Amino acid sequence: MVDLFIVGAGPAGANLARLAGERHQVLLLDQRDLRGENPLNRKTKCCGGLLAPDAQKILGEMGLGIPRDVLVDPQLFAVRTLDVSSGEEALYQRHYYNLDREKFDRWLVSLLPPSVKTCFNAVYLSHEAIPGGFIVRYRQKGELKEVKTRLLIGADGAFSKVRRTLALPQNPSSYVCIQEEYPAEDLPPYFTAIFDLAVTDFYGWIIPKDNHLLLGLAVPQGKDPWEAMEKLRSRLALKGIFLQKKIRTEGAHLLRPQKNSQFSPGKDGVLLVGEASGAISPSSAEGISYALRTSLLLAKALEEGIPGVLSRYAKSLFPLRRNLLGKRLKSPFMYQPRLRKAVMASGLLAMKPFHSPLLWPCPR
Repeated sequence: MVDLFIVGAGPAGANLARLAGERHQVLLLDQRDLRGENPLNRKTKCCGGLLAPDAQKILGEMGLGIPRDVLVDPQLFAVRTLDVSSGEEALYQRHYYNLDREKFDRWLVSLLPPSVKTCFNAVYLSHEAIPGGFIVRYRQKGELKEVKTRLLIGADGAFSKVRRTLALPQNPSSYVCIQEEYPAEDLPPYFTAIFDLAVTDFYGWIIPKDNHLLLGLAVPQGKDPWEAMEKLRSRLALKGIFLQKKIRTEGAHLLRPQKNSQFSPGKDGVLLVGEASGAISPSSAEGISYALRTSLLLAKALEEGIPGVLSRYAKSLFPLRRNLLGKRLKSPFMYQPRLRKAVMASGLLAMKPFHSPLLWPCPR
């Protein structure tokens, strides 16, 4: 029997395994091939790969610095906010690290202590309670396996299968995220946030990555994401932004919590971290900082042992709940068209670009 069976080796799961692995027996599972064991398995995480200041702060608190080969060009110091509906544009200062998300996850896995057992190219199937813990069943390379564990940890993202087994009373609003990659020679020197109520009540984005651009969009569950993406491309073309010769498309589920009751640390010996718990910014959908923070707090709660860990973990999450509340209070100024237009038109906190109106590529 292991102490912790962690489903998902993203920032939440890998960080928890790293921090708890010295004190507890840990088995970390992920469907991706994060150590090169199966070159044919090319599952990737659909993510813009921008590391926000909150995430940078937590990495600093844990004594970690990101290796150079995880970063991609260009590094970004601004976000261009484009309100397609009203025609307003503004530039705001931001301090993001521009990352290769797959390399970032692989780097976190490389930090695991030797005592942590990993199980990649594997899929969690189910679990059942037994005295003192659970039996967890999973499939690896076509073979059915099972293991006993004292605690089961869901770190498996927005569409968390572990969370769904708990039948929690409140579930956050679910969105479908689509992201397309295009070749590009001239890269914008900023991250672009796109607001257009005719396409989605959330937002879209353009992110430069080396010699490519990522075009992404989050739409509510139930709305046709392909139709919405096609409409977004056509609306951007009217703004002079043309994206051609698409290389690939990827997708994922995304949560957008609307109330604190939709955030859950888990129950009955099953604990949740990262987006599986509902910890994600409802205003920007930034999730890496919350993945790192929840996993850090759970690791601290585990330092006193397994008995009573859920209670200690839940208590430690109060500051994070306040943070999520603050993000929700910020949301109307971003997503209510009249408020957004008023804020952007006021120029409050906006940068004054050297080139006006904003052009891409910038003239030399």
